[in-house]
Amino acid sequence: MEYIIRGDHFEVTEALKDYTQKKIKKLERFFNTPLDEANVTLSVVKNKHVVEVMIPLSGVMLRAEERSEDMYASIDKVLDKLERQVRKYKTKINRQFRQDRGKGALIKENFDNINSRAAEQAIEEDDELELVRTKRFTLKPMDIEEAILQMNMIGHDFFVFSNAVSNQVNVVYKRQDGKYGLIEPAI
Repeated sequence: MEYIIRGDHFEVTEALKDYTQKKIKKLERFFNTPLDEANVTLSVVKNKHVVEVMIPLSGVMLRAEERSEDMYASIDKVLDKLERQVRKYKTKINRQFRQDRGKGALIKENFDNINSRAAEQAIEEDDELELVRTKRFTLKPMDIEEAILQMNMIGHDFFVFSNAVSNQVNVVYKRQDGKYGLIEPAI
């Protein structure tokens, strides 16, 4: 596996690199084939140690971000979150594709004594998604700056709009670092 570990305004020591690689390598036990790459970004934002991990798989992207007072604790927390995502993904795949082994073969059938009853119960609780509200609204064409202003005016963390330049539906959102992000459809 190729590890791409970088620091965002933060110097990554060899000890941190080794610890991160050792922890992420533990995820390989969940998969039938070795993972290709893991992108890890370590940073410090407002005295919080932030770890973001992205692992591309076939058809899905595992991504987790955690922050705490200690970089090593953040790495441990992000690994726990990624393990939960893998278990949840496996449960979803097993439910949807019991007959089709194409996607299901990506993840091992048994987790070599990893599954405990508590972990299975947590997965089942996570899978109970309940839609409680549906909204419909007309998308007004606007530029990105106007969409950010609209989002801030209504006090939400995201805003869906029709991009006046591309004529596509976009989403602007407020990031945890206080900056803004844009989601565009890939065609």
